[in-house]
Amino acid sequence: MTMKTSRREFLRQTSALAIAGSATPFAVNLASIGAASAQVAGGYKALVCVFLYGGNDAHNTVVPASGAAYNTYATTRGALAWQPTELTTLTGGLQVPNELAPLASLYESQQCAIVANVGPLIVPTDRTSFLANSVPKPAKLFSHNDQQSTWQASAPEGATYGWGGRIGDLLASQNGNSTFTTVNLTGNAVFLSGQQIQPYQLDPAVGAIPFNSVVGNALYGSSAGNSALRTILTRTHANLMQNELGKVNQRSLDSQAVLSAALAGGIQPAPLALPANNSLAQQLEMVAKVINARGALTAARQVFLVSMGGYDTHANQDATHPGLLTQLAQAINWWQTTINQMGIANDVTLFTASDFGRALAPNSEGSDHGWGAHHFVVGGAVIGRQVYGSFPDLATNASTDAGNGRLIPTTSVEQYAATMAKWMGVTDANLPVILPNLNNFTLKNLGFMT
Repeated sequence: MTMKTSRREFLRQTSALAIAGSATPFAVNLASIGAASAQVAGGYKALVCVFLYGGNDAHNTVVPASGAAYNTYATTRGALAWQPTELTTLTGGLQVPNELAPLASLYESQQCAIVANVGPLIVPTDRTSFLANSVPKPAKLFSHNDQQSTWQASAPEGATYGWGGRIGDLLASQNGNSTFTTVNLTGNAVFLSGQQIQPYQLDPAVGAIPFNSVVGNALYGSSAGNSALRTILTRTHANLMQNELGKVNQRSLDSQAVLSAALAGGIQPAPLALPANNSLAQQLEMVAKVINARGALTAARQVFLVSMGGYDTHANQDATHPGLLTQLAQAINWWQTTINQMGIANDVTLFTASDFGRALAPNSEGSDHGWGAHHFVVGGAVIGRQVYGSFPDLATNASTDAGNGRLIPTTSVEQYAATMAKWMGVTDANLPVILPNLNNFTLKNLGFMT
């Protein structure tokens, strides 16, 4: 059987292969990079998504502060509940664990906001409509892979385009070089994939990922070996597919050279010491280096993805969750301090996301998969020291309880995303292009961005 593949589809697929195997798929003109730096106009803006893989227990991340509400929380959570002495009170009637004290400081200094009970929704939903099956529901609720994809792409596993990548599609024309529009510091994820834009994959430790046998040490003890391999990888062919693969390889090599040169200067001014043994902080350090090099990369709009794992706390939550929150707070505090020192706090916004929240009712030593969860948004353009959305009633069988304390979201991921996409410069007319369920919600801007 013969299968026909269009040139555009072949380019898209080979670009993806180049990302997986080495570096980046798009073209870079090395000769014009200096001149192009002057073309970045209209200011710079970036989004940084911190994805907490496994499903962060948001009930033990943000806790009600008032007496009656706290007592309800403590009763419902049982052995998992934080004790009052283990919590730091925030302006606005909420608390966070002492492990999140650095985030509490950012919140009180108006650099951080909380968005309550966010999750995937197709239409507004409550307990009555959910249990009666009278509204459409997101596909495959409570499934890790599917809900990760739904958060990132409004569809379960198998989705092709994420809303970060769609933002990139719409705004990449503002960049002198579209290669670095979406940048991935973590594993494979749909969030940064667009129809035209594909994520540029970086290693958090070394940055641009080279073809090792072409760049660096001499191949078989001879620089001629490197040169010969480069020729083999990039030469023209009569065969269409071989020829296009050669072009992809050339673009990858060129892009790696551009980024490596741009990153050589590090971060200016020098940031605080990086928190020890903190992989999220290491990823954020590389993001800061790329943003610091935005002029050389001719980047005006960028979207980044970093991540932490380990949040699937079915058991031993008391032993694992506090440490995860400590690492999260240390990394974000390092990040925001660095961005402030760089003088671009108003231009960069960091936000958290996760597969789902956890069930309120404990499962002995841990918690089961949930739905809605609370999230943090951090940056100089954030209207901080406020809680956005509706903080839920944590009583059993309350109006947002889908069963077993799985909270039905009162704010959709699409409302959350639209608020940040609008800040990035996506027009009202284009918001439904990247967020297909947005028009099902009356409030499309949650108001937490300036």
